Amino acid sequence: MQKLSKNEIDQKIKSLNNWSLEGHSIKKSWQFSDFKEAMKFINEVADLANEQDHHPEIFNVYNKVELKFSTHDAGGLTDRDFKIAAAIDRLK
Repeated sequence: MQKLSKNEIDQKIKSLNNWSLEGHSIKKSWQFSDFKEAMKFINEVADLANEQDHHPEIFNVYNKVELKFSTHDAGGLTDRDFKIAAAIDRLK
């Protein structure tokens, strides 16, 4: 996968629901009613990530979840990152 240009990233981020740029990654946070709901979401993301063979950094504190994506092999963001972010948006 080829790393996206700044202009391509700026355009693609607009198509996502509340994802933001952080360095060479995109990230998004969620808050759930409790720990069990947060873990259910994390497991849904894990299934999707395995299907797409593209795994996020996952941060969890009780009912809060944050995901970060970057394509490390490309040294930044690629279409893959935006594709999986859009698929995760469809989960919730």
